[in-house]
Amino acid sequence: MTITGEEQGGAGRDGPWWWERRRGAVLDVGLAAVSAVECAVEGVPFAHEAGLPVPVGVLFGLLVGSVLVLRRRWPIAVVLVGIAVSPAAMGFLLGVVGLYTLAACEVPRRITATLTSMSLVATFVVMYVRTSGDQGASQSLVIVLSVFVAVALTVPPVLLGLYIGARRRLMESLQERADSLERELSLLADRAEERAEWARTEERTRIAREMHDVVAHRVSLMVVHAAALEAVAAKDPERAVKNAALVGDMGRQALTELREMLGVLRAAESPKRAPVAASAAAVPAPVAALVGSFEDGPGPSLGELEALVGQSRAAGMAVELDVRGAGAGAGYPAEVEQTAYRVVQEALTNCHKHAPGARVVVRLAHREGEVAMQVENGPCGADVVQPGLPSGGNGLVGMRERVLGLGGVFVSGPTEEGGFRVSAVLPCVPRGA
Repeated sequence: MTITGEEQGGAGRDGPWWWERRRGAVLDVGLAAVSAVECAVEGVPFAHEAGLPVPVGVLFGLLVGSVLVLRRRWPIAVVLVGIAVSPAAMGFLLGVVGLYTLAACEVPRRITATLTSMSLVATFVVMYVRTSGDQGASQSLVIVLSVFVAVALTVPPVLLGLYIGARRRLMESLQERADSLERELSLLADRAEERAEWARTEERTRIAREMHDVVAHRVSLMVVHAAALEAVAAKDPERAVKNAALVGDMGRQALTELREMLGVLRAAESPKRAPVAASAAAVPAPVAALVGSFEDGPGPSLGELEALVGQSRAAGMAVELDVRGAGAGAGYPAEVEQTAYRVVQEALTNCHKHAPGARVVVRLAHREGEVAMQVENGPCGADVVQPGLPSGGNGLVGMRERVLGLGGVFVSGPTEEGGFRVSAVLPCVPRGA
């Protein structure tokens, strides 16, 4: 806001000295020129009354009227000059514009009220003195006329200045609110974009983890059976045929599960369901469909652990399954059973990769309010041939993400006997359910 509170426009400051805008400077210079001419004309009778040379009165009037050019910089000084020259009956434009500027600017209201009162009294006294000497004018008429002139020259400009100043401050306040709202909307848009990007990244990670858990286990078993097939092909044809059939079954299962996941990825629409998280609204439809298929659709359960362990046994691994508690029919949420199954599956896959020939124990405990699982393998024999399965280091990371995502506890690490242990505890009710 300017010191006078007058309306501004444009993009920024372009005026000289204390003017914010160039047109404001032109306006003030024009008003000062008109005021100077007025005061110069009024300086002629003032010079006659004061007994001064006329050029001195005219020069004095020019100087007094030119003070109006300072109204935006020093409005109080302009009003004081107008009050000071009121006995000389000059500077009416100076006084009116000065009072308007004073009322419209950010000067404290007590100063505005004081200077307005002084101007009102000065104008009344000057008018009373100048009209009281007229012949035929009554005292009451002189007083009424003086009051009218004083009020007419003082009150309207002050009221107009107060209105313009208040209106200007209101407009600036509204503009500030609009700017603040625009900034908030921009910030909300940025945050929404960040949440959408986070959701996309989260779902990409979920898809990669699911494909890794499903495909890696099948392919690892296929590699193990293929190695066994190569070893016994010449010595035991019957066992070689059996291993070849197992490799074929594993391959077909892997292709079936991979085809199902790719089919979900290609799907453009899926049945509506409740969002997994608050940011799920920003996830594209195919991704949301994939997540729904992984989490809500039919998937592995704890009842299939026996078959999972049987596949590893068929591949030549010595696996022991120890189940304690209420059993798989305890009515766990599907998400909990899927996560528990995937943890055991990935742990067995790691045993095939890194501990061939080692004894493995799979423990499953159904407790009150939670289910715990542990897969522990012993050390490998020195004469065991490694199958050479590639490892990307994502298995343990994926298991940890799954378990922690449901509010569970995940621990993994080597044992004192030289083996490796994977342990996880899942609550019966997933976090956020």
